[in-house]
Amino acid sequence: MKILTLETTCDETAAAVVTDELEVLSSVVASQVDLHKIYGGVVPEIAARAHVERLLPVVDETLRQADVALADLDAVAVAHTPGLAGSLLVGLSAAKAFCVAADLPLVGVNHLHAHIYACRLAAGRDVFPCLGLIVSGGHSSLYECHTAGDFHYLGGTIDDAAGEAFDKVAVMLGLPYPGGPSVSRAAVNGDRRAYQFPRSFLREPDKIAFSFSGLKTAVRYAIAGPGRVDFSQLDLSPQQVADVAASFQEAVVDSLVGKTIAAAEKTGLSTVCVGGGVAANQRLREELAIAAEQRGWELHIAPMALCTDNAVMGAIAIEKIRAGQFDSLELDIVPGLVRQ
Repeated sequence: MKILTLETTCDETAAAVVTDELEVLSSVVASQVDLHKIYGGVVPEIAARAHVERLLPVVDETLRQADVALADLDAVAVAHTPGLAGSLLVGLSAAKAFCVAADLPLVGVNHLHAHIYACRLAAGRDVFPCLGLIVSGGHSSLYECHTAGDFHYLGGTIDDAAGEAFDKVAVMLGLPYPGGPSVSRAAVNGDRRAYQFPRSFLREPDKIAFSFSGLKTAVRYAIAGPGRVDFSQLDLSPQQVADVAASFQEAVVDSLVGKTIAAAEKTGLSTVCVGGGVAANQRLREELAIAAEQRGWELHIAPMALCTDNAVMGAIAIEKIRAGQFDSLELDIVPGLVRQ
């Protein structure tokens, strides 16, 4: 069995062909970083229009690399939740068109569940049940994952996602987009204890939640004070930038690791799977590894290539197909976070 998977939830246009044995026959990702970097973040309208322009060429190249035609496929899978509404619509509309044209069944995929499934793909074996941590530009969530098809939402951010916070702090510090890698590079030469930034909810072990809005505000006050400010006019030394970056990153990592520990203790799960763009952060990976060693966890973090948005992780659709779960052409997008 071969399926085509599509990913257009945010600003990456991606497609892949995978088999029911989870063999990746091809994977193509078209990045939009150059389109959004002048704004310091993703502009939804620009992202949707770019998907319209890039999706067919990406699919054509994906099928060519896999040496298959649309008629050779057995199903089409597409991420339809959560994400940016316009971006999701482009991917779902294309998937439906392919299904009609080639008389193929449709499978809808939850983008966040797919990020955790990337750990399953990398492990080459079953990793469920597990505690799932998703950290990305739009999401910071913890799930109790009983099986690949049974996820229970434990909690997540009540305001901003960790990745969004990285992007906004990068703008404040005059660092280039995307903010995650830029802040991490600057933090290498910084003092993680130079600034005492807040770690929301860490003193509330029973509360499984994140909050990064106050952390962003604390960074702003530390470098510019209250009131209106033109961050491009700030005169920060390289060492100041490095210290703020390192202290901010440490606050994010402490929050993410602390709540992952709390969730593991609450659920009793000893396998932890981590996915999403922020999972590529080296400091986070280090601290998760330390926590895992101290507590005897079996830790799986998605490999770098599968942290940022891609269509390979859409192979989670194979699990739905095995369970006989297909979707009708009436399937709709669900842009907001689905707590399930």
